[in-house]
Amino acid sequence: MIFGEEIIYPGIKITFEAAPKDIIYPIENYLAESNTDIHIEMLINWHKDSPEGSPVGGFIPYLNVTATIKNKNGDLITTQLTPHINITDNFHYAQNIKLPGDLSDMYDVSVKISPPSSNDLGIHFDWKEKYEYLLLEKVFNYQDLYFGDIALKSRR
Repeated sequence: MIFGEEIIYPGIKITFEAAPKDIIYPIENYLAESNTDIHIEMLINWHKDSPEGSPVGGFIPYLNVTATIKNKNGDLITTQLTPHINITDNFHYAQNIKLPGDLSDMYDVSVKISPPSSNDLGIHFDWKEKYEYLLLEKVFNYQDLYFGDIALKSRR
């Protein structure tokens, strides 16, 4: 269930998605599929209008991504989306989550994307001169989302 699509400077396409729960390895590091309602995802890739040398569709690594999911009662969960890989989407940021309320609730989702720290990404002179930064911190908000149908789906 795609619930948002954005294009930001400099030519970055972002897709926000709620997907069916899945088994994520290593198992001890991720919420078990049996305890998960949805798999929240953010695909972030170079767009066709990206800077020269950027591979269209290429994954943008080293970002810090957090998602806050809140129902209308104010129950919320905040989780860090981490890099994942699968056959369908290839690299993406994601996390298995347990919704903070009932499957029948309506939810608001806020996703904060922060650039890599200076310890995680070196920016060369040519990029700095032309674009200055990889991206600026952004927050995207989506309201009145229903996850009940996707939570009941299975990948297998």
